[in-house]
Amino acid sequence: MARGLVLCSQTRTIAKLSFFLPYPKLWFKPHCHHHPCYGPQNIPSARVFCHCDSSQTLNLVDMAKYNEAFSRRMAMAGIKHHNRIALGVSGGPDSMALCVLAASWKTEGLYGFDNSGKFIDGLFAIIVDHGLRSESKDEASLVGNRVSEMGIRCKIVRCDWLNGKPKQGHLQESARDMRYKIFLDVCMQNQISVLLVAHHADDQAELFILRSSRDSGVLGLAGMAFTSQVFSSHTNFCNNDWKNHSVLLVRPLLDFSKEDMYKICQGSNRDWVEDPTNRSPLFARNRIRASLGNLLSGTFNSELQAVISACRRTRIYVDQICNSLIKQSITVMDQGFAVINLKTLNPSKIEDICLSKFITLVLQFVSQRQRPIRGSTSKLLLQYIRTIPCKTSLTAAGCYICPAPGSKGFKALVCCSVDCPLPSNAESFHTFSNVEEKHCFSDELEQIIANGKSYSNNNLVTNSSQAQFLDMRSQSVLDEAWRLDVISESTHRSIISLQREEVSHFKSKTDEVASGCESKQGTEHIAAFLSEPLLPGQTCYFMNRFIISWKLSKEISSNWFRGEPLSLSYLEGDGHCCCVNEDEMVAKVRTMIDADWLYLAKLTKLPHSDNFEATRLPLTGKIACSDYSRLSAKVALKSLKSIPVAARKSIPVLVDDHGRLLSIPSIGFKHCPCMKASAVFKPRVPLGGGHSSFL
Repeated sequence: MARGLVLCSQTRTIAKLSFFLPYPKLWFKPHCHHHPCYGPQNIPSARVFCHCDSSQTLNLVDMAKYNEAFSRRMAMAGIKHHNRIALGVSGGPDSMALCVLAASWKTEGLYGFDNSGKFIDGLFAIIVDHGLRSESKDEASLVGNRVSEMGIRCKIVRCDWLNGKPKQGHLQESARDMRYKIFLDVCMQNQISVLLVAHHADDQAELFILRSSRDSGVLGLAGMAFTSQVFSSHTNFCNNDWKNHSVLLVRPLLDFSKEDMYKICQGSNRDWVEDPTNRSPLFARNRIRASLGNLLSGTFNSELQAVISACRRTRIYVDQICNSLIKQSITVMDQGFAVINLKTLNPSKIEDICLSKFITLVLQFVSQRQRPIRGSTSKLLLQYIRTIPCKTSLTAAGCYICPAPGSKGFKALVCCSVDCPLPSNAESFHTFSNVEEKHCFSDELEQIIANGKSYSNNNLVTNSSQAQFLDMRSQSVLDEAWRLDVISESTHRSIISLQREEVSHFKSKTDEVASGCESKQGTEHIAAFLSEPLLPGQTCYFMNRFIISWKLSKEISSNWFRGEPLSLSYLEGDGHCCCVNEDEMVAKVRTMIDADWLYLAKLTKLPHSDNFEATRLPLTGKIACSDYSRLSAKVALKSLKSIPVAARKSIPVLVDDHGRLLSIPSIGFKHCPCMKASAVFKPRVPLGGGHSSFL
């Protein structure tokens, strides 16, 4: 380990730096706050550990001001002191400042340390070791020790790159996705409803420049949400209902600057880590950060934040309109499709930006593909939804849209399209009952969200006049902000310059990626089957839309269909069906195909077994519960007629190892009376995308 003594560039405090070096002779002396933007060849592979001797500045940092601002933001989010909270911690100045403020806030009230007297009750730090560098394990351990010294219990999780470590071009994105997956998993395991992360105002500024260089609209320029509900694949059975596990992601430091992060660490005498890869010009945000560092004067910074705030007010207004439109005009059916009442919606009276966002939310809900809808696809959808009565069909964003049968074109069906190239899988999971859980933490989250909404209701954007940049792209937003004197000519010119600089980088990078991918063609479509069989008693999430489970029951009843003669005399004498005795019976899941309803039709034509003998089934040639399957198919076909043809293709079906139909739970069909199967439409992400706030 090598050590150096460096004078911090802005606060003029003495900071002692220590850093691990893979090569003992490699030395460099970065400033604590704003390192130069190293070239790709000059960036050390190890992180820099900063030890700040803040004895000269402890009295200069007003920690009470920061604690008060943090407490106010926590109240705005609806979080109380007794709520269990997780912190996403990297060890950098931002996340260490978050630890300082969260620990102080947690111990303000009656909720202090736990029974051990060592750790703060209800506060939990999650440290992710991405495993992308040889030193990462030791670094994570050191960060963990520092966090524990603050009285915060922590867990270090190492990434499992099952498909290999990410390549350079997707490194940051892949690492972020893995990090948040781990955050959600750890929160679920520890029954934690709230996750705090340390994004701040400078991060918002970087994101604004990045998105404006990609010609984002005003909704994208609003930046990161203050609070947002994030959903995982985990589901639990609580209070007699399925509940998707979600966590409230909160960014309580959005009013703080990067400089504030350093001051909080220094004012509390806490060490932090500087990651040299954050200086690499290979990544867009790093380039923008370096450029902004030369421009963040008081005037430029305040004016840029004013534009972002105006965009956020517009985002709040659009979200309010969309939530209202969803409540008024959308009907969600148990079979997994939605109906839009176009007459009630009255799209001709809705601004383009609101209508486009509304359509996006509906399609994202039905397909469970959480991708933005942009460009020509967005325009095509707007044109379609504004044409009343609708007479044609349209496939877009993983959905099939068509006129609802019998509606004369005044209602539109939105169905999941199984022919679209979208990710789909079926994940098995363990379900918890409320008896097994210490408490149903989804109820706790609902209360937190309700608390936050009560605060948000006092800050509603009640009309479009308060939303300054409706239906504007990034260039128009800046021009309008200049016209309204939100920003000065100098700030306008500087932002445009930053945009152009990043656009040139983006275009060259896009050309490079395109040239390297010319030979790669083809798309991945919905998988027909589970990757693994579903055993009796297991539960899975299919296409992120249906919760599917099945089991065999040894006890059956002969009173299955009222008014229908049914013989079960071929069953064994103890009342058990022969299917129960089949060894290693498993099921696989796929979507419905035309052959399935044709098969049901054939089953209905089976003769009634008056001679009390089991009948050989068509296609399979196997002896089974003929009377039951015949009547079950008859009832199922009646139910199927009520489901539009377009919606049938995404209905889940259970088949055996040989592809033979076992059950279609959504319409009540099953071959055997001993089989209990269910398919509950419970999309991972609810309609509207869950709770979010842009305060």
